[in-house]
Amino acid sequence: MSNKIIISAFADEAANRRTVLEQMTALSSIGLSYYSPRFIDIENNGTVKHVVELSDAEYASLRDYHSEYGMSVTSIGSRVGKIKLVDVDDGSHNKFVEINEYLDTEVAITIAAAKELGTRLIRGFSFYHPRGTNAQDHMAQAAENIGKIVKACAENDLVYGLEIEPNLVGEVGSYVAELVAMVDHPNLVSIYDGGNIAAQNKQAAECFEEYVAMRPSLGWMHVKDYAIDPNLVWEGAVDEDRLKNFVPCDSGDSGYTKVLADLKEHLPSLNEKSAKLGLPGFFLETEPHLKGGGQFGGFSGPDGMGVAVRTLCAVLDSVGIEYELRGFESIRKLRGF
Repeated sequence: MSNKIIISAFADEAANRRTVLEQMTALSSIGLSYYSPRFIDIENNGTVKHVVELSDAEYASLRDYHSEYGMSVTSIGSRVGKIKLVDVDDGSHNKFVEINEYLDTEVAITIAAAKELGTRLIRGFSFYHPRGTNAQDHMAQAAENIGKIVKACAENDLVYGLEIEPNLVGEVGSYVAELVAMVDHPNLVSIYDGGNIAAQNKQAAECFEEYVAMRPSLGWMHVKDYAIDPNLVWEGAVDEDRLKNFVPCDSGDSGYTKVLADLKEHLPSLNEKSAKLGLPGFFLETEPHLKGGGQFGGFSGPDGMGVAVRTLCAVLDSVGIEYELRGFESIRKLRGF
């Protein structure tokens, strides 16, 4: 298998008003053919919904936009798993939903969205452990809940991607790897995100170690970088309302150049794994947050998304990873020469 990757993006980050027209136009003009939907205004009238909350008619309209703009869906940018693991008042605003009710509500509508939009991937999370407690003390319960979600996904021929994320049980790479091993299901993979590690006050060497821990379970990767605040007094948790130092992937403390250089050596096996999962290839997905980010999303603007993708391409060029962007060749085919 080749060492080629597919560049994808969270389209809502590229749209000032999150309209579907902005999102499709911005990403196709950059040269992308894949994206993950999250927040979107299908009617282009100021009514923004999460993609899992669309009506049948809105899904049909979105599919029409995909056909018109030549876009396909990488994954559902879901919020599954971003709730409390335990029903205790820990001072946070995170909600708790009993797992069986959660499977019948949030998980069910997310699975339905994936089927409507023709993707096999659902991005998800590993639950908030009670604030002030040790994530390792909650691994067993988190793995049990994740296993139930993965089972529901597998029954619908879908794959659940567990993203590394601050303040959740899977907040570091070794914990994510352990959760994947505990669930032990082929329809569960991990999603590396260097920015989510650097935001925990960790330097490039530590980010690389966490990537290595996750590498055997990788399903795809997010590309987001973060510059550590030198004035931060680290107290063991991320204040998600404080996060503001997101930068292009060659400018932060995540060490993406080293990570991607190593990724190149493993791409043949990762592309083979992707093929077995029924995917078109291994995705690198830009989620740059260059103009701000928080618990449930971020924003880069059309200009910021352009910077993020061009920077990623430069890093890929420097380490010798192949990729394709739409452009001149597609125009040549259209014009017949």
